[in-house]
Amino acid sequence: MLPREPKDVQLEPSTDASAPRWRLFWFRVMVFVAFMLLLARLWQLQILEGERYRLQATGNRFYVESIPAPRGVIYDRLGRILVRNVPTFNVIVVPAAVPEEQEEAVLRELARVLDIPLTNYVARAQASLDEQVDEPLPLDPDCGEPGLLECFQVAKRAPYRPLTVARDVAPEKAFILLEQAPFLPGVYVEPKPQRAYLYGPLLSHILGYVLPVSQEFLEQAPSSEEYELTDEAGVAGLEAALERELRGRKGRRLVEKDVFGRQVRVLQETPPEPGHNVFLTIDLELQRVATEVLRRSLEQVGSPRGVVVALDPRNGQVLALVSLPSYDNNLFIGGISPSEYQALLEDERKPLFNTAISGAFAPGSVFKLVTASAALQEGVITPRTRLNAPGMIYLPNKYFPDDPSLAQPFYDWLPAGHGVIDVVSALARSSDTFFYKVGGGFPGEIEGLGIERLARWARMFGLGEPTRVGLPGEVAGLVPTPAWKRKTLGETWVTGDTYNMAIGQGFLTVTPLQLANVTVAVANGGILYRPQLVYQVQDANGDVVRGFQPDILRHVPVDPAYLAIVREGMRGAVERPDGTARFAGFPPGVAVAGKTGTAEYCDPLPDLSDCKRNENGFLVTHAWFTAFAPYENPEIVLLVFVHGNGRDVLEGSKVAAPIAAEILRYWFKERPRLQASLSP
Repeated sequence: MLPREPKDVQLEPSTDASAPRWRLFWFRVMVFVAFMLLLARLWQLQILEGERYRLQATGNRFYVESIPAPRGVIYDRLGRILVRNVPTFNVIVVPAAVPEEQEEAVLRELARVLDIPLTNYVARAQASLDEQVDEPLPLDPDCGEPGLLECFQVAKRAPYRPLTVARDVAPEKAFILLEQAPFLPGVYVEPKPQRAYLYGPLLSHILGYVLPVSQEFLEQAPSSEEYELTDEAGVAGLEAALERELRGRKGRRLVEKDVFGRQVRVLQETPPEPGHNVFLTIDLELQRVATEVLRRSLEQVGSPRGVVVALDPRNGQVLALVSLPSYDNNLFIGGISPSEYQALLEDERKPLFNTAISGAFAPGSVFKLVTASAALQEGVITPRTRLNAPGMIYLPNKYFPDDPSLAQPFYDWLPAGHGVIDVVSALARSSDTFFYKVGGGFPGEIEGLGIERLARWARMFGLGEPTRVGLPGEVAGLVPTPAWKRKTLGETWVTGDTYNMAIGQGFLTVTPLQLANVTVAVANGGILYRPQLVYQVQDANGDVVRGFQPDILRHVPVDPAYLAIVREGMRGAVERPDGTARFAGFPPGVAVAGKTGTAEYCDPLPDLSDCKRNENGFLVTHAWFTAFAPYENPEIVLLVFVHGNGRDVLEGSKVAAPIAAEILRYWFKERPRLQASLSP
């Protein structure tokens, strides 16, 4: 039997075999789409946006840097340098440029050369040894760590940002780092000019200081000034007042840098314009002598503060402006530490306070110059008017004038009184009762100026308003009026208030500079100048940008003949046997005219129960003295103020006048000899 042939079998398509083909197909599609997308993106980057990215890449290599302008130099009136710029250096590190295997060696060498703490532990140990109460300051504000190692680790988070590890480095240390540059990769030394105040405390209240600008300063400064966080600006004294003249104009530099921030080449540079140089009216040696004499006298009487002002009555130039205590403005260079600044703020003597322009005090009897001038001009008295000036007068009660028991006593500094005197004698002897009557009147004898006229003339002489000397922080003082008292104290002005004001007491307050300016107007015949500290401004080439011009505030409308009478009284205070300044010791051969002042003030007791008084029960006092010389052709006006010590009566004749006498002795006797010895 033959075998049968097998039947044909129809097989179904296998779904298992087709699945890989479909997956492969879609995979190829996805690859193709991805490739096309990449190609499209590449075309966009290379063709459509290629130029923009090429410019960006170029921009990452090129930087526009500002070049600080050298700040202007400040000189005294004879060309002696007071403030200058000295070279100093900042040391920076770019973390990305320091090889990892060399980090520790580089940082250790930096810490050694710069004498900065290597670690936070070392920084805190040093702070403890130095008895610092505050936490050690960070090396750089952005890292916030006082130790170099820890600061560097924080900075590595932004490895291309330069880290400033030391500022204001001394040249010798900077040169050591420059010599070791091949072995200190990533370390760079940047030169930077720094302010140097050559005489420190001697001129700090005049010159002020500069500080690094803050974010708040940048927000308030006009955009046209182009300040940056790396800049410094004047914040006190003439450094602040003359900021625009001194700072100059920045330059610009286009540089190419590598990936580590190192400069490859300079492509373009616009040099900076240096700040203008400023010549002051201050006489450095007079400032020095006045400071030493005043300091010695303050120590002798235990006074916390004092002032000497010297002006030229012919033009308003400030020859000397001394306020003690003072401070060293070099402390602020590069930024003062919080502990040092807090120590200045907490000092009870207030060394940062410029008493000459910011302190307002009762002027005492020096104000009698204003009262006398006003009374003569208003016709209240004449040069021949004679009034009885006893040791005490009773002011009748306004509402019960016939009841002696209600009358108020007003005392003269001299209990025995001065007898019947005229205005010249009253000024020479500084009679209080004479000026009580002249200022507020006295029944049956004289009408008196009255408060309205007295206040008006005080303002005529520049009181109650700043002198506009050009220093920050000047105050106006106070010329009180009935309206002021009613508004401020809710009380009515009485004749006794006028009596007190007529002799420079009561509510009246003035600054030492204002009172010196009053003396200027009396000495020169009635011209009230704006006191000026700047004699000349020059550019870097020595060309005069601004020269000195006397600035007349006003002509005080007092007849020159009457001012001559007032000057005669001032001359009598120095020359007459009964003059209040006759024992001050003024230099022989120099005709000096002056006026003493002793001003009571209330220094409250700790329990506020009363004011401090001396052992005899009198209120403690400030001491004043003002003078001009020579008498016929004045060339200098001098004002001395000695703040009370809180326990004694400091008299102008015994405390302030001898200070003025010693300073005038230098000006008229020693100074000419020194100038003669220095002349060729």
